[in-house]
Amino acid sequence: MLEKFGFTQYESQVFEVLTASDQPLDASSIVKYSHVPKSKVYEVLNRLVEKGLLLTSFHERKKLYSALSLETTIKKLTLEFEENVKELKHREYTLTPNDDRVWTLQGQPAITSLVKELIEQAEHSIYLSGWSDDIQPMLSELESHNKRGIKVEVLSVGEVQSLLSDIHVLLPDERHEALERHKLIIIDEREMLFAGVENQTWHGLKTMSNPLVKFFTEFFYHDIALTEITKKYESILMQDEEIKNILMKLRY
Repeated sequence: MLEKFGFTQYESQVFEVLTASDQPLDASSIVKYSHVPKSKVYEVLNRLVEKGLLLTSFHERKKLYSALSLETTIKKLTLEFEENVKELKHREYTLTPNDDRVWTLQGQPAITSLVKELIEQAEHSIYLSGWSDDIQPMLSELESHNKRGIKVEVLSVGEVQSLLSDIHVLLPDERHEALERHKLIIIDEREMLFAGVENQTWHGLKTMSNPLVKFFTEFFYHDIALTEITKKYESILMQDEEIKNILMKLRY
């Protein structure tokens, strides 16, 4: 009977037995009359209880089950159906962006424009890494976003002047052989742009690919961690030639 309303065959069999009975039944009796396997009956009974179709009680250490009256069940199912129809009528459907493609572009003007566009689109968070002369012109807008409740965290290679609380500054060492100009921006932890210089030309890639966004987010915090650790323990680390040589080879 209940199968027509989306219930399983076992649920329907159990409910029909309890509806037909003028007395509450325990699980053993329900198995006997419904032919639902004993291994399944408690699972089925629990589902019907959760759906609000059964009453339960205890008598002489036995758990007893009784179905709602058929009239009450009909009213309940009708009300739920009407509420579901109402929700369906007013629900708005949107497609969740799922663009895993990686887009490439080149040229500093194009990359700078895209960075500004991404900042404008941010709703929850902005993570930005780059050189101070690139970051400084964007700081007023980043501070404005931060005042509106958007999380903004910045890693700058070189000193910058900012009111942001989450700003980390790396002062490059002249021996830092691997340090190259770069830009990294991640917005809302869903879209990112990474760019660097090759043969004196800026090249960038932009993507919403979740694995890549996660990788570059970890990459961003890896750089911050190294920056802060090096800054705090510089006098100790730089006395160790092996560690110093490793640090000077890192890109951060």
